[in-house]
Amino acid sequence: MQQLTPWIVIALLSVPGALVAHDPPQPAARAEAPAGPVTAADAAAFMEQAEALITELWERASRAQWVQSTYITEDTQRIAAAAQEEVIANQVRLAQEATRFDGLDLPPELARKLDLLKLTINLPAPSDPAKTAELSRIASDMEGTYGKGEYCKEGGECLDLQELSKILAESRDPQALAEAWAGWRTISPPMREPYQRYVELANAGARELGFADLGALWRSRYDMTPDAFAAEVERLWQQVAPFYQALHCFVRAELNEQYGDEVVPLDQPIRADLLGNMWAQVWANVYPLVAPAGGDGAVDVTALLEARGLGAVEIVRIAERFFTSLGFDPLPETFWERSMFTKPADRDVVCHASAWDIDNVEDVRIKMCIEPTEEDFVTIHHELGHNFYQLAYNQQPILFRDSANDGFHEALGDTIALSVTPEYLQEIGLLDEVPPAGDDIPLLLKMAMDKIAFLPFGLLIDQWRWQVFGGEIPPEQYNAGWWRLRETYQGVRPPVARSEEHFDPGAKYHIPANVPYTRYFLARILQFQFHRALCQAAGESGPLHRCSIYGSQEAGEKLRAMMAIGISRPWPEALEALTGSPEMDAAAIVDYFAPLETWLDEQNAGRTCGW
Repeated sequence: MQQLTPWIVIALLSVPGALVAHDPPQPAARAEAPAGPVTAADAAAFMEQAEALITELWERASRAQWVQSTYITEDTQRIAAAAQEEVIANQVRLAQEATRFDGLDLPPELARKLDLLKLTINLPAPSDPAKTAELSRIASDMEGTYGKGEYCKEGGECLDLQELSKILAESRDPQALAEAWAGWRTISPPMREPYQRYVELANAGARELGFADLGALWRSRYDMTPDAFAAEVERLWQQVAPFYQALHCFVRAELNEQYGDEVVPLDQPIRADLLGNMWAQVWANVYPLVAPAGGDGAVDVTALLEARGLGAVEIVRIAERFFTSLGFDPLPETFWERSMFTKPADRDVVCHASAWDIDNVEDVRIKMCIEPTEEDFVTIHHELGHNFYQLAYNQQPILFRDSANDGFHEALGDTIALSVTPEYLQEIGLLDEVPPAGDDIPLLLKMAMDKIAFLPFGLLIDQWRWQVFGGEIPPEQYNAGWWRLRETYQGVRPPVARSEEHFDPGAKYHIPANVPYTRYFLARILQFQFHRALCQAAGESGPLHRCSIYGSQEAGEKLRAMMAIGISRPWPEALEALTGSPEMDAAAIVDYFAPLETWLDEQNAGRTCGW
């Protein structure tokens, strides 16, 4: 799940540029720098020209990226690769020229815009045009390889990611699970060599902007130093690690009851294919195997959707009504005309759910292959959170049309999803009767197998990339380094032998698509702070996990005020405006799941936990 803001579009480096036949705009900023010392007036003139250029480039790039993602062909990939050179070259050039104004005494807004030009490039290319072209081709080809990926069995049957994921979610045959898991990972070895070159080129581009490597550039955009941000992420993880370890211990013991000691030893990491998800990043699909005996508090949303025969558009309409109940305006009619809600039968597309801001004003869309499942129902609420956020800050200057930091965008979507409670489902007519409060343990356990299970995975994706970019994980150890981190943080292991012939990181979309991932970890922390603050604004006094802000104009007003700030101010100010504190803190997530944590400790008594 992701949102496509202008920064993300450029960052993916799968962004093609124009599909139109005119020459690209040539801004005055291309002119030779003026002789003599630069002034604040020079900086203001430069920024005016830069904003005019990127406004046009971003919209054109967004439209072309949309075409590539919803119609994958050799032609769209080649168009993308060629057009990327223009987008990246302009972005890098502007960032390099912005350094001319370092040290000047500038108005705060102008200074922040100049900093953003330098800090928000996710994949900077070297200034050498040939290397820019090479990096563009590599990035486009890797995402195309992922989008077209499928596993073909010996008999000729070919399965795509959706079909393989269905096996992981539903099968209880260890052999079938292992085959589906390993089958998807046959798509990524061809990416291994290109990825090594991609790292070399991206690091070279980052160094030209004054950063040690690409990872240092990514970590510098959080209104703190790279080292301070890395320490902040680790601090947040340590706050929640004990809870994750308790959940891991419980789930492993229950899976042992299902599969036995040979498949699930009680003193080892859990086989990654047994947890119901292609990457073991969420475990909700195996909830039936670990559900408390006799517990019925966890609502089967999939069954509710199927019973009512709800289609993709109807599910999206339900999610839109959540936002309008908070006082938001309905989505533009163009959203319904231009979004991709289901997988086309006649072409390859990237089904990975994403929210798009095409023109940075009101042409918002989602791209998703929606199925009537609980996962997709929650995902739709999440993705529309991105779209409504995009619409909320569209009055800001172009460089400020983004969330306070990238974790905020993901947190906003997840915060809305937290309000998908039994009470909400009853209020919108999907659920006849809300389970009594005494049944909260099943409800919380099922949610924890999403929210808590995800935390270490959300952390380790960029831990791996930061170490790859920084040289701690060299190319000859790409796969070993990947599995070392997965075992350390997640406590999972591969179901079949892996070696350096494989490239398992490439089997996760965000690696070949160059989407930073720490935002998702931050979102899991921030969303509970957001949720608690909004529940307080809504006047909800019951348990936090039972609160839904659906229908609260007061919560909607507070939410819109934070969203409208965009990235115009440092993120601690936006956080404080909504929650009353400028510091990220995992206390809210621990409070939310407190009854479950107590229950897990009771269940794990006498067990050997850890791995």
